[in-house]
Amino acid sequence: MTTDAPRLEIKDICCAFDGRRVVDNVSLRINRGQVTCLLGPSGCGKSTTLRVIAGVEMQDSGEIYVDGKLICDTAHRVPPERREIGLMFQDFALFPHLSVADNVGFGLKTGGKAERRARIEELLERVDLKRFIDGFPHQLSGGEQQRVALARALAPKPKIMLMDEPFSGLDNRLRDGIRDETLTILKEQDTAVLLVTHEPEEAMRMADEIALMRDGRIVQQGAPYNVYTRPMDRAAVAFFSDANVIAAEVNGALARTPFGSFLAPGVPDGTPVDIVFRPQHLRIDFDRAGQGPKPTASDGTAVRALVERSRFMGNESLVEFRLDHDGSVLKSTVPNVFLPKPGTVMWLTIRRDRCFIFPVSERTDKGT
Repeated sequence: MTTDAPRLEIKDICCAFDGRRVVDNVSLRINRGQVTCLLGPSGCGKSTTLRVIAGVEMQDSGEIYVDGKLICDTAHRVPPERREIGLMFQDFALFPHLSVADNVGFGLKTGGKAERRARIEELLERVDLKRFIDGFPHQLSGGEQQRVALARALAPKPKIMLMDEPFSGLDNRLRDGIRDETLTILKEQDTAVLLVTHEPEEAMRMADEIALMRDGRIVQQGAPYNVYTRPMDRAAVAFFSDANVIAAEVNGALARTPFGSFLAPGVPDGTPVDIVFRPQHLRIDFDRAGQGPKPTASDGTAVRALVERSRFMGNESLVEFRLDHDGSVLKSTVPNVFLPKPGTVMWLTIRRDRCFIFPVSERTDKGT
């Protein structure tokens, strides 16, 4: 074992079905105690990547290492049960005919009966379910079953935990608490975690690192803050939140719009670009006898618009505006309650430091 090696490393994994490459040269490194989220839309190859690491699927090329030791390539393959990898899935997959204790102890193959019982009791105590130790899965709620599945996965003390959307079947009221509890336990065990999800909020909440996946490839990877604030393209912005888009063309390193000019350094003249920004960065001002706020360097020129509709969303309000100059629609989110009537005249500006400019040639086929 190499002491400075990552707990899990996959190199250039490829996997194809019926001639279609589902996983395309995916590489990842995950250290002890680190949580990495594979984030992407359904069908992008996330779950297949997990199954290859677990040994349920066989890759067409590429290598998998645990603590620097090769466990699988196209010639050498350690069986799934010997990889020291735990698995958690959306359906929990508890055995209905086994007690809670027997479910948790299912993967314990070493130690005497008393030692195994002690480990089971320890884990059930940790997830606050020891009182159900002799009960059966059908007697538990969904959240309780999820915690039993977690205890079962942790029982053999795996080096790595693979989690495939394990919280998506839970009631929203339970989900946040159970996610946080699960994360705490995994961190305490110093387990390397690879979590698959299609929910950006879940990835932001749980991950130390996010690997954004699209069409079988990892297109961007980094800390949640960096992936969110420095997206690689328009689709990456839109995957995390709604996105407003303004079309423009670059001339003299400037993209000129009715909102004023936006800096586009390094972009050749004549290049069509998308100016992309999130609804929370669209600023709203009231009409003052047909006038809006004066232009500023940070917010540019105000543009006149009419309220199309407004809705209260709980913690914020969503307001849609139709621009006077071309009839396009932009969205704004406002904290708390803000519900102007349709047809209300307002003036809009855009924070320059919260905009992303992408050449139109960098658009992807999906998510734009």
